Amino acid sequence: MTDRRVVITGLGVVTSAGLGIQELFKNLLARKQAVKRLDRFDPSSFPCQIGGQLDDFSARKFVPKSYRKAVKVMARDIEIAVAAADLAVRDSGIVTRGLDEASADVDSRRFGCNIGAGLICTDLDELGAAINTSVTDGKFDIRTWGREGLYNLTPLWLLKYLPNMLACHVTIIHAAKGPSNTITCGEASGQLAVGEAARTIARGAADVAIAGGAESKVNPMGLLRQALLGRLVTTANDAPGGACRPFDADHAGTVVGEGGGLLILEELGRAQGRAARIYAEVAGFGAACEPAGADYLKPSAGGLDDAVAAALADAGIGPEQVDLVIPNGSGVPGEDAVEAAALRRALAGRADTVPTLPLMGTFGNLFAGAGGVALAVAAMALHQQIVPPAANFQRPAEDCRLSVPTEPVHTELRYALCCGLAVGGQSGAVILKRFEP
Repeated sequence: MTDRRVVITGLGVVTSAGLGIQELFKNLLARKQAVKRLDRFDPSSFPCQIGGQLDDFSARKFVPKSYRKAVKVMARDIEIAVAAADLAVRDSGIVTRGLDEASADVDSRRFGCNIGAGLICTDLDELGAAINTSVTDGKFDIRTWGREGLYNLTPLWLLKYLPNMLACHVTIIHAAKGPSNTITCGEASGQLAVGEAARTIARGAADVAIAGGAESKVNPMGLLRQALLGRLVTTANDAPGGACRPFDADHAGTVVGEGGGLLILEELGRAQGRAARIYAEVAGFGAACEPAGADYLKPSAGGLDDAVAAALADAGIGPEQVDLVIPNGSGVPGEDAVEAAALRRALAGRADTVPTLPLMGTFGNLFAGAGGVALAVAAMALHQQIVPPAANFQRPAEDCRLSVPTEPVHTELRYALCCGLAVGGQSGAVILKRFEP
């Protein structure tokens, strides 16, 4: 990075395999599978009817009582981000105005927020009912919509579905008035958000930041878009737990999920000054874009090998020093193949032996939420010096020969690499380091 060291002092994760890093990490060690038949809506008309769904989840328990009415104007993605932020802040030991206004111990002006977000699905029943008022003789009339139909939506309707509203609600709740940004680059969003936030702190523009990503694709439009892209596994509706198999010989596609991970990044001196628990240090960051990725139907690694090379250079280490890789690992055969090839180019021979832990087999594809969760798991692995096993991996696909663990690996871990790549050609890579004073 640059001048000031940046460390991770709080981890907040929301997934179908666990709320909170302790529960999630325990379930990862046990190879728990948290993909099931979707029941938040009727998926029977879709070729893929399964995913990593959050059950009995609401942001109401994660916001101050004075803010609970605002949950009514939060889309699912926003609720996930708000919950992950609350978990991360509490885990860090920092007191924000959202926890206790009278005892807040962080300067709001020096408190930033970068959150990765996706395309938020509207409430189709609400929107459909409004649109129906502008249909005459079976045809939608745009003039009637502008004159009358639009007014059947609540005035605050749009504020539920803007991607920047994840960061908006998080910053309002916790009074984070420092540098803020929203990044919408699919599965690379979390790495890009954390990398940018870390650099903001490193150059002295903030002392603390909430960073990561959140998204829900567990809705009809999310499922439909991924089905049209041909990314979903369609042969495992009767066996959802084993459906998503990143880098495995039987990989046949991904499954949608919902969740996210937000981290508390903090300048080292500040963290040490309050005797904070430090999970890991952010040591390096790199990003890349591959223009050919604009062809959505052709798998692209988004220049991931360049992103990894930049992150390694930023950290000042070589490929041989990487002790853990958490890849994107979607389970889509073509995507797995191009990612494995990019990792081989970037890590050379180290790719044959370094433990490589894909997470989507456990809880599905979290899209913009994937990178934040991956970084939280990597930080916890460095902190506990253990690599969890991958769910649903038995033998590698011929073009994906990476060292994927099937049992917990107790080993010395100093550097972890987290990768994200998105349909569209973006990629991001973050290097975390075991904290050493």
